[in-house]
Amino acid sequence: MSDREANSLGRMLALVLRHAPEKFNVEMDINGWVNARELSEAIGKQRRHYHWLRGWHFEAIANADEKGRYQVENGMMRATYGHSIELDLDLPTDDIPEALYYPCEEDQAATLLEFGITAGDRKNVHLSRSIQNAMEAGHVRIHRPTILEIDTSRAIADGQTIYRAGTTVFLTDEVPGEYLYQIEADDPLILEMVAQWEIEEQEEE
Repeated sequence: MSDREANSLGRMLALVLRHAPEKFNVEMDINGWVNARELSEAIGKQRRHYHWLRGWHFEAIANADEKGRYQVENGMMRATYGHSIELDLDLPTDDIPEALYYPCEEDQAATLLEFGITAGDRKNVHLSRSIQNAMEAGHVRIHRPTILEIDTSRAIADGQTIYRAGTTVFLTDEVPGEYLYQIEADDPLILEMVAQWEIEEQEEE
């Protein structure tokens, strides 16, 4: 399998497991699981150039994902976060870090600190394990993200549930403003990431 094919199949996997299992007529249970072999056969039938595809190809892509976006068990697989469809993922709630992080636009920060973070058009609020993870997640859509810290220890003590999804991603229904704090823009970790982005931007010019 070439890098191009692996990238194409990775995008296909995300589409099916997060958004549209019906795209290839794949059966998904209420917890988001699909059969890897059935998925590979369905794609092979619809897209003849993937006639060689087998379930273990998808399992290999999933297991190689460093962010833990997928879960594989006994020939079944599912995405652990990023869904736009209603599911009961039944994710673990143990081993939650004492603090998690959330990226936002600079002009959004004051509103979020006052009123909290809601899921919006997503099914859950996605939180990151570290400042660096949050910066990377935010940079996909925000030029220079502002980072909010969530006091998860206090939130959980007050009855809030936070789920462990991927290796760097955690999910919750909402985050009230009382648990939020803004990380200063001159924080060394933020300055380091911004400096790296500026170097990359200069190299692309």
